[in-house]
Parts: sequence; C-alpha cells; structure tokens
Amino acid sequence: MSSGTPAIRTPTRLDLTLMVVTSLIWASGFIAIRIAVPETGPVWLAAIRVGIGFLVLLPYAIWRGMVWPAGRGQWALIVGMALLNVVVPFILIAWAGKTIDAGVLALLMGTGPFLALIGSHLMTDDDRMTPRKLVSVLLGFSGIVVLVGPSMFAGLAGGALMAKLAALAASVCYVMAGLLIRRITMPPVRLACLALAIGTATLVPLALMTDGLPAQIFSAPALGALIYLGLFPTGIAYLVRFTLIRAIGYSRFSLSVNLVPVFGVALGVIILDEPLSINLIAALALVLAGLFVSGGGKKPQPVSL
Repeated sequence: MSSGTPAIRTPTRLDLTLMVVTSLIWASGFIAIRIAVPETGPVWLAAIRVGIGFLVLLPYAIWRGMVWPAGRGQWALIVGMALLNVVVPFILIAWAGKTIDAGVLALLMGTGPFLALIGSHLMTDDDRMTPRKLVSVLLGFSGIVVLVGPSMFAGLAGGALMAKLAALAASVCYVMAGLLIRRITMPPVRLACLALAIGTATLVPLALMTDGLPAQIFSAPALGALIYLGLFPTGIAYLVRFTLIRAIGYSRFSLSVNLVPVFGVALGVIILDEPLSINLIAALALVLAGLFVSGGGKKPQPVSL
C-alpha cells in the first residue's frame, strides 16, 4: 500500500447503516431520472445533476478551505477518478438502458462487487480477498438473481451485445474509480467537490456538442427531479461513498451496489403501487445478509472531511 493511503478498518454498524441509506438514495434517483430524462435527455441530465451536486458541496469546501492536489500525480489521479466515477459510467448506463432490459442491466451491474473483490486483492495490501468477503459477495449477487429471476441469464445471450458491454464497462469504471479514491490524499468533501467540478466541466460542453441548448424550459416536476438528483443521489451520496471507501475499503463498500436494484423495485411497490413479490423480500434478505456478513464491530475512527 502506498505511503499516503490510509489504512482501512472493519465496517461498524454506522458504516453498514450509511451503506444501506446511500443505496436507498441511489435507488430513489431512478424515479427522479424517469421524471426528468424525457425533457432533458441523458447527457443534459447527467450534466445538470453533477453541476447541482458540485454547487451543493462547494460552500462547505470553501468554508473549510479548499485543499488542492499535491503535485501532478495527484491531479492525474483525481481527473481519472472523476471521469471514471461520474462522466463515463453515467453516459454508458443511460445508453445501455435504452436497449436492454432492466433485469439484465441489474445482473451486469451486479458483477461490480466481484470485480471490486478481485481488484482490491490485486491492487491493495490491506483489502485482500477473504472467505468472509467472498461469502458476502455471493450472497449479494444471489439476491440480484432472485430479484430479476434466473431466466434473465437467458437474456444475456440475446439482444444488443454492445449495450451489455457498455453496462459491464460502466461497472468496471466504478471499480477502477473506487480503487483510485484510496490513493488520493484529500479530505472526502473537498475531493467529492473537486471531482464533481471536473465532471461538470466535462459534461456541460459534451451536452452542448451532442444536444445543443435545451429546446424548452423544463417543467416543475422535471426541475424538482433534477434538484433532487443533484442534492441527494449525486452530492450527498457521492460524499458518503468517498468517505466510506477510504474508511472500510472498496471491496466492502461495493456490496451496497446490490441493494440499489432491490430498493429500486421496492420503491416501485411503495410509490408506484406495484405488486409486492416474494422474490423482492427474499432478494432484500440475501443482500442484507451479505452486507452484515462483511461487517464487524470495531469502534469508528474519526475521518477528516
């Protein structure tokens, strides 16, 4: 492990609670996306939500005193992390979601914890593969399979190959970004703020080049959805993500990825009055079991924001 990388600790109950809450916030973002994307398009939606997230974190970063990267090496890590964590996966997932079923997309994104387990084992000294972690990942992925149904594996064989590769590439991007976060020596709030600033500076010109200026003023529901996306799933959730990755390691934090589709379906039951299924209850139980198998009971250590 590099000299500037802080050591990780076993997840506490507070860490596990934050992982569950963050997953719930990310899942709720899908409802906001469905409301806003017909008016904004996927690229403008990504640009606006990232820009709002940046503005949410900026006052705190200024108040605490912005910490700038120490040298070109750290700048390169932060720019690479911002592209892999914000810009590229947002676009890939939006594009893949146009041509493949949500269940297939959930399965493909559910490979993230496996990739994180392997990547952390190969690229860190203190986040290695253990039987407990492997069981946690298997339980989480089993929950996704139960949720979408084993028949979804048949869907992997047909349909748009490029869209499936795009979803896998997005999962790889998140894993690579998560591993880079632990090599960056900046407090989490300042790091998240800078990453969202880089994402905004990249996505806004990209949206202008691909879609031009929005053709109409957005409706009140779309504006509300955009503000929610920027404030919670982007600003606050990314801050918690950066903080937890530095504290407990990416292989453990990645387990929360499997809760996102489970909560997404659950929110459909609560908000859209969709039917409650035994599969949803079983999937939630399996994914939560995976999270708690990975946990421990060490006292939290203070983290500088």
